[in-house]
Amino acid sequence: MADSDDPPPPPPQKPTPPRPSSFASPEFSEKPLTIFLLRVGGWICSAKTINLAAICTPADYNTRPLDTIYSNFIDALPVVKYCSENSKRLIHFSTCEVYGKTIGSFLPKDHPLRKEPEFYVLTEDESPCIFGPIVKQRWSYACAKQLIERLVFAEGAENGLEFTIVRPFNWIGPRMDFIPGVDGPSEGVPRVLACFSNNLLRREPLKLVDGGESQRTFVYIKDAIEAVLLMIENPARANGHIFNVGNPDNEVTVRELAEMMTEVYAKVSGEPPLEEPVVDVSAKEFYGEGYDDSDKRIPDMTLINKQLGWNPKTPLKDLLETTLTYQHKTYKEAVKTQMCLATATPSS
Repeated sequence: MADSDDPPPPPPQKPTPPRPSSFASPEFSEKPLTIFLLRVGGWICSAKTINLAAICTPADYNTRPLDTIYSNFIDALPVVKYCSENSKRLIHFSTCEVYGKTIGSFLPKDHPLRKEPEFYVLTEDESPCIFGPIVKQRWSYACAKQLIERLVFAEGAENGLEFTIVRPFNWIGPRMDFIPGVDGPSEGVPRVLACFSNNLLRREPLKLVDGGESQRTFVYIKDAIEAVLLMIENPARANGHIFNVGNPDNEVTVRELAEMMTEVYAKVSGEPPLEEPVVDVSAKEFYGEGYDDSDKRIPDMTLINKQLGWNPKTPLKDLLETTLTYQHKTYKEAVKTQMCLATATPSS
């Protein structure tokens, strides 16, 4: 029996609650979904498991690195584990960001080897994954995505998991992301298509991070979904593979994308472009500390063409016209109303 002068025992500690998933219900980690329905063109095609959940907005990578890592790795673990233990086929959506920087980016800008395809074309089973230093937290997304890819691949090698990994290369089209202050937070920073759309709708200069020198390829969402359907419908040809899904013919610098979008938006809206349609901003000013970027992303399409017979069809200008027509019809009046309300509200 304890002496009466002894201090009372400390109260029992409450267990630390598990960190909630960024995307799923609290039951997600214990009861992962096993069937997803994909509606395309008015009909429904079912697959065993398609994992698309992710934080995938660059503005979040260095400002919300923990959420980014958890959503793309920790929260994905139960899905992979469940599929492996229950012999369920998994189609896992990764990202072209897993490639990181190109080999050519480490050469001087005027070096002739930078123009050689082997120094910048990205091949699923051959190209290295090259990231920046740890302090550049922008790479939190790419690292988390690469690690979950490695886990999926290891489950396939050791435990027989049937899997297909999809690496999207900038899929764009109507309803992508949000327009800040209309159907997303006013201070939000969506991906480049929605960012530029927002600027155009508000008749503001398009902001080019570090001069818009980064090069990207863009593929129309409709073309990309056709590729995914082929993966679903042809498991024998898709299982065990990682597929680039992009359009190397639609390569532009971000500055060229801004110029093209300005031209197309003037056509679909009837509004003349601004006299100064773009403005340069630094990555630190736009994204904050810890931002970094890849220089160039050109997908090698050999494997997906060989295995599934898929090739993208839609030229960049055509998909931009479709997308910006949608953006103008859907958002112009809402943006105008939101801007009027902001003007009428006195500042505190």
